[in-house]
This record gives sequence, C-alpha cells and structure tokens, in this order.
Amino acid sequence: MRAAYAARISPDDPLAGLEVGDLPEPETPDGWVGVEVRASALNHHDLWSLRGVGLAADQLPMVLGCDATGVDPDGNEVVVHAVIGGLDDDDRSLLSERYPGTIAERVRVPRSNLVPKPAELSWVEAASLPTAWLTAYRMLVTRGRLEKGGSVLVQGAGGGVATAAVVLAGALGARVYATSRDPAKRERIAALGATALEPGARLPERVDVVVETVGRATFDHSMKSARRGARIVVSGATSGNLASVDLRRLFFFQQEIVGSTMGTREELVALLDLCVSRGVRPVVDSVHPFSDARRAFARLAEGEIFGKVVLDHRS
Repeated sequence: MRAAYAARISPDDPLAGLEVGDLPEPETPDGWVGVEVRASALNHHDLWSLRGVGLAADQLPMVLGCDATGVDPDGNEVVVHAVIGGLDDDDRSLLSERYPGTIAERVRVPRSNLVPKPAELSWVEAASLPTAWLTAYRMLVTRGRLEKGGSVLVQGAGGGVATAAVVLAGALGARVYATSRDPAKRERIAALGATALEPGARLPERVDVVVETVGRATFDHSMKSARRGARIVVSGATSGNLASVDLRRLFFFQQEIVGSTMGTREELVALLDLCVSRGVRPVVDSVHPFSDARRAFARLAEGEIFGKVVLDHRS
C-alpha cells in the first residue's frame, strides 16, 4: 500500500522524517471498514507529527493525514470523520496519532466515522473539510453561538482554520472582519467578503465572536475588539500559548473565553449541508498528485499557503 508516512522524528526539520512509499496493509479492527481514498488534505497537524508532537518513535512508521474522501466497501462515496472516540473523551485521538492516517491508498476507520459525500462537492472539495473547516464551523456555531446578522473577527486569516472561518461566517450571514500581516493575503481575504485589516487595527464595531488561532500576539486585540457578552473562541496558539488576559475587561464586559477543538460527526454533516445549501466551497491553495506528495508537504511547510493543500489520489 502506497502511503506518505512519518519514518523518523525530526523536531527541527520535519520533512526529513517524511517518506513516501509502500507499507504493509494494516489490520482492520472489528467494526471498522476500509475506504479507498480518492483525495486527502494536509494539515499542520501532519508537520507537528513529523516533529514528534503527539507521536512517539515507537509508533513509527505512522501514516500521516486526517482528512479524506473515498469509497467504502459498499461503493458509497464518503467523507471520513477523523476523530476516533467521542470529542469530549479524554482519550480521543485523530487519525495518524494512534491509528494510520488518510494519506494512503486505503484508510481504516470505524463505520460510524463515515459520512455520505454530497454529489455537489468534488473529491478535492469534500476532502478539504473534515479538519480545518470543521474546526472553524464548531468555533462559530457551537462554541461561538453566532447568530445571523452578528459580527465576527478572525485573527490571522490565511491559514486553514482562519480562512474557513471567514468564508463560513459570511455564509452564516455575519459581518466579517479579518486580520493578516501580509498585504497580499489581505487582498484575498477582502475578495472572500471580509473587511481586511492589519493586525491590531481598530474595528468599526466591537464583535460578537472572535475566532482566535494566533494566541499571544493577538489576544489583547481580540479582547479589546469584543463587545459586552462576546465569545472569544480559541483553537490554536501559533504565536505562543501564554497570552496576557485583562481580567478587569473580562468580568466588566462579561466576556467568555472558550476553548474549541475539531468537531463531531453531526457537525460535519451540518457543515456539508451548509456547503451544499449556501453554495460554499472550500478555499484550496493547491492540488498535487499523490506521486508528488513530498512537494505538497514542502508547500505546507513554506507557510505561505492560502487555503488547503490537497492530494489527488487518482493521479
């Protein structure tokens, strides 16, 4: 079985631990099924795995990847939900942490982790959704409790979750503000319907929900940009996890700082339905043939992407 996998742990140079080649077929546990993968999407989670975060040397080789679309044993077109175990279980995991991931000819998952792929979405489009876009959906809808006509600030747009949040918030009827240090990315954010701003800029209004994936560098701005009773929803900390919090502002304005991670199978179904009903399509940075998987990983590692990096397993 051909696969892209972590062969070595390399904290300083994650791509040094990446191999693309043949691996033995893993066993299929009881209650699980095999899916013939048609497309898979890359996430920064894959680079962290290659660095050894959440993945130990005695687990190698480990097939990478959380996102996939494919065909189940009954011939159904499906989207793979990557969370193994309940989202609220302390021992939950993602594919590629304890069990082989999706960047392979076949992936094995519990049957309950399969969701029908809408015919309106291509293999590549649907494969872009189960991690970053699902995370953004849960941040906005479930944890952020965003209402139609509300307002959202997305910090650090350009990455997978933040870009997804811009598009989804607009589709949900919100006014969307988004920040980026990169002028070119601000132009692309504006083209998606958001008011694009430099980091730290004053907003025209205080917002109902802040999507926070940056952390230390933007957190004070997030709190100052949030209205009374707003939710600041956190799913990442790329600039550092030890942010300062103005407790006086927090209690006086009765703001909420809310953690969020991934999403449930039911939320993935709702996300797919939203994409179909509102004509939403994920932002795709680039599509690579599976044979060029190493280049796809290099593209992700460069850090200049806008949207998802996807592998087409049919080429």
